[in-house]
Amino acid sequence: MTDKELIAAAEKMRDSAYAPYSGFTVGAALLSKDGRVFTGCNIENAAYSAANCAERTAFFKAVSEGALKFEKIAVATGPKGKPSEGGAPCGVCRQVMLEFCEPDFEIILVSDENSVSYTLEELIPHGFSPKDLNNV
Repeated sequence: MTDKELIAAAEKMRDSAYAPYSGFTVGAALLSKDGRVFTGCNIENAAYSAANCAERTAFFKAVSEGALKFEKIAVATGPKGKPSEGGAPCGVCRQVMLEFCEPDFEIILVSDENSVSYTLEELIPHGFSPKDLNNV
């Protein structure tokens, strides 16, 4: 799958987001190492702590279907009906990524002007991962 196809899948999922409180919609498309794509959107709740981010939705769907190794994710963010802004995953989503991904896992921040890619290590340096538990 090309980056362009992955980005298109993330943008399509952004249209499915349920964000009646913030109006800020997010779509994600996660590519597993075996070539499957898992998508997600953010789902808000009046009790904010019960909400779930698009990235975590995609990861949880993937893991529930047996995928545990991932190559990259595209994340499209922004107010509903507006162009994608290139927003980065929140800290909780980054921590979930650390659970399943290598430091060179690619994160594409989708922007209508210029999408940018980062590695997981660039977005969360010195992160705590399962590998750290082996050293305890």
